[in-house]
Formats: sequence, structure tokens, C-alpha cells
Amino acid sequence: MVHINDTHVLMVSLFYHGHINPMVRFAKLLTSRGIHVTIATTNHARDQLLIGLAKQNNFIDFEFFDDGLDAELDRDKNLGILLEEYLPRDGVKNLSNLVYALEGKGKKFEYIIVNCFMPWVTNVAIMHNIPCAMLWVQSCATYGIYYHYFHLKLSQVSALNDPNHVLIIPGLPLLKAEDLPTFVLPSSPPHFLNVVMTTISILNRFQWIFGSSFCDIEETLVNSMMQFKPILPIGPLVSPYMLNVGEVLKDEEENDLCLDWLDKQGASSVIYIALGSISVMSQSETEALAMALESDSNRRFLWVRKEGENGWGGKTGELPKGFLENTKDRGLIVPWCRQDKVLMHPAIKCFLTHCGWNSTLETISAGVPVIAYPDWTDQPTNAKLLVDVFKVGVRMKKTKDGELRKDEIERCIVEVTTGPRRLDMKEQANKWKVVAKKATSSGGSSNMNIQNFVNAIRGKFV
Repeated sequence: MVHINDTHVLMVSLFYHGHINPMVRFAKLLTSRGIHVTIATTNHARDQLLIGLAKQNNFIDFEFFDDGLDAELDRDKNLGILLEEYLPRDGVKNLSNLVYALEGKGKKFEYIIVNCFMPWVTNVAIMHNIPCAMLWVQSCATYGIYYHYFHLKLSQVSALNDPNHVLIIPGLPLLKAEDLPTFVLPSSPPHFLNVVMTTISILNRFQWIFGSSFCDIEETLVNSMMQFKPILPIGPLVSPYMLNVGEVLKDEEENDLCLDWLDKQGASSVIYIALGSISVMSQSETEALAMALESDSNRRFLWVRKEGENGWGGKTGELPKGFLENTKDRGLIVPWCRQDKVLMHPAIKCFLTHCGWNSTLETISAGVPVIAYPDWTDQPTNAKLLVDVFKVGVRMKKTKDGELRKDEIERCIVEVTTGPRRLDMKEQANKWKVVAKKATSSGGSSNMNIQNFVNAIRGKFV
């Protein structure tokens, strides 16, 4: 049984699943070492995200504050002004009031750990004289790219319009524009880059910078950043279930449609398809993928897709007429699944993924090869890592006209499932799976980085 002492840490996160989940996993690692953790996010997330999480975490408190934006306004569609205007103004005031209220209840926070997309939280830390740390929820590679993008004074920005120009960034392979986070590209809305550049400009405010990755898989970049502003990997921040250390919830074990269906499939026979909660496939993309899956009667698939629109107004393409009937004996389409359990299932052959960083860490931890199909933000960089650095998959690309073709999808499926390189990819994937578990085990690099942080906090009381 873990003894929780009077040492308190406050974590503050943006309200998206992909940001809160790594924070919760970091929090669990701290509570397992006797640190009491409070996670704060905006009221918008109260019903959507944290009620279920709260039931799972007896040693983590969840608190909420007002972001200042009118309650009826859509946060996704107003994300620019929320990040650049409302949160830096109203968020500072309301989070500060929350800290005062919690301090009045006896909580004395020894550290504030901030999400990398909420740099304004450092102002709250300064107001309350609390030291600050940061959790970088993307790859260490993107941390290095943004750092050098800022400190090189944008000297190479003109090359970002040239798809063939090669960029040299310390600790990383040669990169083209298609490999960079989309936020640095001229076509990206400026508010995303502005927030990240604000974070990079105040790195001196953070005593610790943690990464959700693990050192072995990004060792060259991590080592190169030691001479600048070091980042300490503490991951992979994935479900403990994926690292074989428990966390099996009884209610999730019962009546799981996906797992029940996978149990009936042969070993290493199913293509798992999931493109995240934000990215959507257009009508032409949907048709191309459906035709590629339908064309070979031996292709079994589990496809996670949501009907309707995402938060930015993108609409999911409709499935071709007759597709469901023609593939009903070898395919399953669901709106959601427990991805960690799916990826760990022996029936999974490969993962067609958008390459979000959380999904990237999960597929690495599960030892599953990938078909990388990145869309935006850090996904192109993650795809570059998966294919050319980690060597666990292939990259699926659109034509010059921006179309995804059926033959390109088939090429990638064949290369990962039956092609001459499939065994090499699987061998590499299995290697990283072992290394990921080692990093989080006793004496592992990530385990030691977390313990050093805990020791530093407790050192005040020795």
C-alpha cells in the first residue's frame, strides 16, 4: 500500500485527451512514490474527460477553473483566442484564485508542473513563489525542432516553402518540410506557433523539463539538447497495462466488443485503423481506404471511425455503398475502442495511424509495426521517426494533387504485412517494446529521472 505524505504537486493541463492522459500517467508515477497530486484544467473538461478518470485515481485530486470564454462558445472553433487571449488573462486570475483556495485548505504546493501549451501558468507559479516544471507531451524531437527554430532566429524559414530543401537540426536526421511540425509552416494558423514559441522563450522559468518519451528511442536528440536546455524523458507515458504492471479494470474487461471480435481472429491477422479524435478522413480518402480493404478478401481489419464532424468542422467521409455488407465477415467498425488493449492483442498485425505522439508511444510499447499517415501538428515528425529512425513501418503519402490513392494504400499494406521488409520491421518493433519496458523498470532511465525529481522535492525536508 502506498503511503501518501504531505508533499503536494499541482499539475495544470490543456483540456484535450491527448494532453490530460500523459499528465494523469505522470501523476500516477508520482503518487506511487508518495507524492500527492492535484490536476487542474478548465471547467470545459469537467464532464467530458475527468469524471471517469476520477473514479480510477484515489490519490489524485481533480480541480477546475474558468477559462474566461463564454460557456456556450465552442472551444475548438475559438481555440486561437482561447490560447492567446483568454487563458493568459482570465486563466491566470482564476487559476491563481484556485491555488489560494487550495492553500487555504492546507495544501502547500512544492511544484507546479505545466503542460507545454500553457506557458501562462508560469506567471501563476511566480505569483505564488512555487517552482515550476514542464511536461512536454510531444516527442523530444519536436522539442528540439522548436528550440532551434526559435534560437536560429528563423534563419531557415524561407526554405519551408521549398519541399525539397533539406534542413539540418542537431540530433535529428535530415529533414524536409514534410517532416516538420505543421505549426512552423507558413500555411499554419499563427496562434499555435505563437504559443509554442512563448513556451520556448521562457524555458529558463522551468527547473525541470520532462518528456513523455524514453531516452533510448530518442537518445541522439536527448544528448544533443544537454548543451542547450535539457529534456529528461520519463516515459513511455502509456497505460501500465502495456508495460505489464497491472491496471486491469473489471468493468472494461466485460462486454468489450473489440476484444471479443479480436479473440475470434487469427494471430497477427488484423489491420488496426485509428486516426485519432481530431483528424478526419475526407470522402475521397474514405473511399480509397475502403476500396483497398475490400479488394483483398484476406484483409481483416478493425477500423475506429466516428461519424459526423470534428471540432473544427471537418466531416468524416461516408463509406461506399455495399462496403459493410461485403466485408462483414472480416471487418469491424466501431466509434471508439480501448486502444492500449487492442494494440496488445495478438491478433493485431499492424497499425494504420495518424502518428499522434500518444499513439506512437503506444504502438512502440506494444511492438506493433505501423502504416504512418500523418495529418498535422507533430504528426509528420513522428512519422519520420517511426519510419526512418525507429524503422518500424512505412509512410503513406498523397499525390502532388493532395489525393490519397487506393494503390498507395495497398502498397503500404503489402509492405508491412507480406513484403520482404516485414520481418525486419517486426523485429525492430519487438526490440523497442523490450527497451520501453526496461526504461520504466527499476534502474531504467525514465524510472531514475522520476526518482531524481521526487528526491529533489523531498530534499527540502531532509
